[in-house]
Amino acid sequence: MNFKTYLTTLIEEKGQATHNEINLEGHIGLTWEMLIDFVSAPEMKDYQSDIKTTLVKIDFLNGDIFHYLHHLAKGMVAALGY
Repeated sequence: MNFKTYLTTLIEEKGQATHNEINLEGHIGLTWEMLIDFVSAPEMKDYQSDIKTTLVKIDFLNGDIFHYLHHLAKGMVAALGY
């Protein structure tokens, strides 16, 4: 399973549609799909293994993966200068 498929499946299994907005203060229209595309980009290949490992650990411990995904979304916003 490729990284993009993994993230899409995980987010949907946790009850969110990828077209749903990420509730990030000051950013309207930011969706899970946008985050998936960002972290799945070839430029992010060096980070994908660490992201997946972190998500697996959080999920295994019954934690809230969306807390971590919000953290990634904040990083995406900062990197893209939104």
